[in-house]
Parts: sequence; C-alpha cells; structure tokens
Amino acid sequence: MWKSKTRVSFFSFHQLYLGVATRRFSRVAPPPSAVIRVTNNIAHLGAPKQGPLPRQLISLPPFPGHPLPGKNAVDNAVDNGVDNGVDGDVDDDEDGGRVTAISWVKYYFEEIHDKGIQTHFTKGLVQMEFRGRRDALRQKEDAARPLRKIKHNEVMKIGDKIWLPVSIAEMRISKRYDTIPSGTLYPNADEIAYLQRLVRFRDSAIIVLNKPPKLPVKGNVPIHNSMDALAAAALSFGNDEGPRLVHRLDRETSGLLVMGRTKESIDYLHSVFSDYKGRNSSCKAWNKACEAMYQQYWALVIGSPKDKEGLISAPLSKVLLDDGKTDRVVLARGSGFEASQEAITEYRVLGPMINGCSWLELRPITSRKHQLRVHCAEALGTPIVGDYKYGWFVHKRWKQMPQVDIEPTTGKPYKLRRPEGLDVQKGSVLSKVPLLHLHCREMVLPNIAKFLHVLNQQETEPLRTGIISKPDLLRFVASMPSHMKISWNLMSSYLV
Repeated sequence: MWKSKTRVSFFSFHQLYLGVATRRFSRVAPPPSAVIRVTNNIAHLGAPKQGPLPRQLISLPPFPGHPLPGKNAVDNAVDNGVDNGVDGDVDDDEDGGRVTAISWVKYYFEEIHDKGIQTHFTKGLVQMEFRGRRDALRQKEDAARPLRKIKHNEVMKIGDKIWLPVSIAEMRISKRYDTIPSGTLYPNADEIAYLQRLVRFRDSAIIVLNKPPKLPVKGNVPIHNSMDALAAAALSFGNDEGPRLVHRLDRETSGLLVMGRTKESIDYLHSVFSDYKGRNSSCKAWNKACEAMYQQYWALVIGSPKDKEGLISAPLSKVLLDDGKTDRVVLARGSGFEASQEAITEYRVLGPMINGCSWLELRPITSRKHQLRVHCAEALGTPIVGDYKYGWFVHKRWKQMPQVDIEPTTGKPYKLRRPEGLDVQKGSVLSKVPLLHLHCREMVLPNIAKFLHVLNQQETEPLRTGIISKPDLLRFVASMPSHMKISWNLMSSYLV
C-alpha cells in the first residue's frame, strides 16, 4: 500500500515537472496596466498615454524612373529678377542618376517647404508598398495593403508607390483675399502689382501665371477684366506688346496658364497644346520634348470612382439647349449622326473619401472644352464640387454635413475634423455654395526659348554653350487657391 501511494505521488510529480498538469487560474481578471502620474505634487495611478491616432494617407503615383520630367529645369531661368519660385536644392539626394525617396517626394510636392517633408521622414510617417505580391491572407482579413516605413535615402525603383499622411500638403490659409482687378482696360499700380504676383515663371519666350478662380481668360464686349486684356496692359515687361493666350482655362478654374511673348513662341505653343503636340519637326529633341509634355489637375469630386485609377475614353459633342442660345458639352452617343470629338483622360484617386468627397488627380490626353468636368460628372458619375452646370442634380442630393466614412487603407471608420478658427464660408467644401474645385496644378512644357534657337539655327552656325546647357523641358507647380486649401486641410481627419 505504501508503494502504490508512492507511485501515484511520483507520477503526479512527473506530470507537474513535464508541464502536463492543468493549471488553475483565478476568476479575478488581472489589473489593467497603469502608470504613476504626478499632478500638483500628488502622485496617482492613471491610464497609459495613448499613442498618436492614425492619419489619413494619400498615395503618390508610381515612380516613373530616372530622369524625372523637367527635373531642376527652371532653377536658373529667372529673367530680370523675377523669381520662379522653385527651390534649387532638390537634387541634393540624388547620386549617380539614382533618385532617393525624399527627392521623389520633394519633386512631387514642389510647392511644399523642404523642412516639412524632412520632418515626416524623421518621424517615420512615410511608407512604401511592399514590392512583389501582397500577402493574400492579410489582405483578405482586413483589406489593408502591406506597407513598410522607409528612410529618406532609400533608392526608388520603377513602380514604387509611396504613401504618406495628408498633413504633408497642409497649407496656411491667407486671411486677406487679393482683390481681382476691376473692369477697366487700364489697371492702376495696385492692380498691376497684383497681376505680377501671379507670375510663376518668365523668360524671353513665355510667361506662366497661377490664375485665380473667377477671373475670365478671354474677354468679350461686356467683360473688360479678362486675363488677356489685363496681361496686355500689365505684363509686357519691356516688350512692345503684351503676352498672348495659347490655351484657356474656364473662368471658375484656377491654376497654371501659359502665355506667349513673341509671335514665334506663340506659334510653337499653339502646336504644343494641339492634339498633335508639335511632333512634326525634323529635330528629334523637339519631338521628344513635345511627347513628354503634360498637364495635371487636382479636383475634389462628390463620391468616389469604383476603380482607383483608370483611363476615360469618351468622345464629346455639343448640344444646344431649348433656349436656342446656350450650348452644353455631353458624352457622344456614338450614333454617327452627330459631330463628336475624341476625348481621353487619365485619372487616379489620391486618398480616402472625406465628407462624401474624394480627391482626384486628372491628366487630360486631349484638349476639349469642359473635358474634365464632363468626364468626371458623366463618365465617372462623380461631378466636381462646385460644378453646378454638369452636376446640379447631384449637388441637390449631396448632404454637406460631417459624416462617418470608412478609411480604405485600414478599413476603420473616421469622422470629419473641423479645424478651429477656420472660416469655411469662403467657397470650401463645407460652405453653402462651394466654388469649383478644379485646379491645374502641374505642367511640363518644352523649353521654347531654347528650341527657338535650335530650330532656327543655320547648319553652319554652332549653338552657344549657354543655350546647349539649358534643359529641354520646363516643369511648373502651382499652389491651390484658398478655398481648395481649406478643403484639403479638412481632409486631415483622424480615425475614431
């Protein structure tokens, strides 16, 4: 009997030694984690401090490869002391033809100060999608894309896609609005100074302006304060005649506007902005520069397209309304009985939906009247905010109130964060009557001043060294107007 008891106790001890025996826990839950805090010299237990809330993310386009179009093109193109507004140190992070992550971000957000971009890298807020296939299991569980943090000196490869917080492009809102010149053909000194502040770039061939909204480009009999009339009076800069228009923007649209300063430059710019893009020369460098030319717009639309990026190929035609005077651009039905024009637009969704709206990056391949507005409203079903001509019925149903949306990156809900002390009644997305949210942000053009010498030179006359060293492409980036800046800052909402 003593031996049997000994065997049982030895077996129990063996189970306990091997960890086979079942451990019994108390039903009392373990105490929550706490930290000691001191307030007014009194120590007490408190909850741990919460970390930073997740930020809304936007994506940059896939890295196109080196060299970047128009890289460092206008650093030294300053004529008669006019600053072109482009920083000259964007190439500090490139070595031997390689482009680093911070250099690519600076290139895309050229209007943002370098210190703000460096801060986002220092805090580890810049991420990149993993190269290769995504983790199917993780994507199925939470619909999240696998991202990894990157450093500023990581070398970019073709197709790499960077994600970073919306806050990187937050901008200060000017409390003082500049007055648009009044209806006169002879602007005064203040109006001339206002127009000259719009100049982003100027050389012997072209002038590039950052056109504000609600300023007409082409005038007629009842309109005197159009851009072409005011430019002739205020932007001659010593020439006998003022600059001339070579393309147009709608009255409500803001952004980059190019004007020619000489007859030759105007003729070349007309061919560049046509559908043929000037590719009819024997000069290979000119044809290559014309092929690289593009315009890029930012727009805030109601809703979000089903596909995050794509190509819209929808011909357009004009119809006359019942009043017999007003015409409107619509999608062609393809019946063959109506005149239509080919219209192609590339688009890409920048970030998540905010207040029922999302930001798009648009790149028109063709140049048609109201092409982007009609493609967004009718082809995508997401009219541009403030476009009452092509999106009136959607605006009537659209609820301009803060609502809970779903962040596509994490799949978590978030709500609109209304900034304090910000006057949203200036045409932003939260105002009662928003202004049109369409802005020509970026443009790459052939260097007309250089090619005027190249194309007109004689075979026996060599080009000067100064002309050869000039870049073939010029790139310009214009900041958004105040009402779009407010709407962009509103997108910096936090997850709940």
